[in-house]
Amino acid sequence: MRSVEVGRHLEGSSPPSVFVGSWNYPRVFAGPMIAPLHGDTGILDTPESWIPAQRTQEEIIRFRLSLVRGKKQVDVGGLDDRFIGKLQEIAMADSSIESQAEFMHEPRGASLSDEHTPYGPSGEITRFDIDTVRWEQRLERAYHDTDLKARDAVLDLYRQGLPFSSIQKALSVGTLGMEDSRKLVPTRWSITACDSMIGDNLLDQVRKNQVIDCIQVREFSSLNNRYAVILLPTAWQYEWTEAFLRILGNEEMVFSDHEGHRGKKGYSSVGGCYYSCKMAVLESLAREQRQAGAIILREARTGYVPLGVFNVRENVRHAMLSPPREFEDLKSALESTAQDFVLPAARFVEESPLLRSLLREKQTSLSEFL
Repeated sequence: MRSVEVGRHLEGSSPPSVFVGSWNYPRVFAGPMIAPLHGDTGILDTPESWIPAQRTQEEIIRFRLSLVRGKKQVDVGGLDDRFIGKLQEIAMADSSIESQAEFMHEPRGASLSDEHTPYGPSGEITRFDIDTVRWEQRLERAYHDTDLKARDAVLDLYRQGLPFSSIQKALSVGTLGMEDSRKLVPTRWSITACDSMIGDNLLDQVRKNQVIDCIQVREFSSLNNRYAVILLPTAWQYEWTEAFLRILGNEEMVFSDHEGHRGKKGYSSVGGCYYSCKMAVLESLAREQRQAGAIILREARTGYVPLGVFNVRENVRHAMLSPPREFEDLKSALESTAQDFVLPAARFVEESPLLRSLLREKQTSLSEFL
């Protein structure tokens, strides 16, 4: 699978989509994402729609590799720049936008990352124009409210049902927040910021809810990933453990991080997926008006390709929508879950401090899983 090939001149449609890099912050490369297609290209940058539509990994990669990233170095605080103004127009648009771009050289390459969705070739922009844009009304109201803090704007838009990807893009291009505080936010930072702000707000709600009365397991598989959410009849505590099995060769890598009832201080050692998963679990618990501890196991298998943290958020959202299976104890829940994993339960337990501690409380030894 290869990136779309384009020349120095490109006419096409932005889904709408923008990308703000983090290298050399605060002088970063920012720009539009444009497909060499005309009309509605929204499907190319709406991650929330891919899993419900059962899009394959190959389809998603084709979507993303057809997007050309234009970039220009700008200062994150220079929102008066006309180029940045056009990026803001794109981020607030309610539909795809016809665009024209000239590049210094023919765009080349591609990018795949655990932190952001893939994109195709990139090149430095020398000229960029867009057609007239009609703004999404909820984003327009947030843009004009310059006395509203960014966190409050993000939460308001989330409560109004705006897709996560739209909120994140609006935050990234500096259209949310108090007037003097607005600036560009690198795309991967803005994704984690939105996950964190929404997740922390949901946690405040969930802490007030009644605790579930038994252990539940909810599972889901897609895009060469298997997810198991184990909900515990305890106050909120959370652990995210992910295993990568033979992705590049014969490697077997397991990473884990956790928090107690008071939440987490500092940035997670496992990166943005920690916050995407946490938000998805809390979203479901808030909707069900319940509280629980949560242990999430993820297994990425041969054929897996990094698609960004949306992969975790949307898969865990779907896992939480699945019918729960109930168990009397953690050991039996873990044994049942392990039947659908390649990795033995013992490996997850070895790498998961919270899971290991909970099993120890129930006087379950690690040797029982070996």
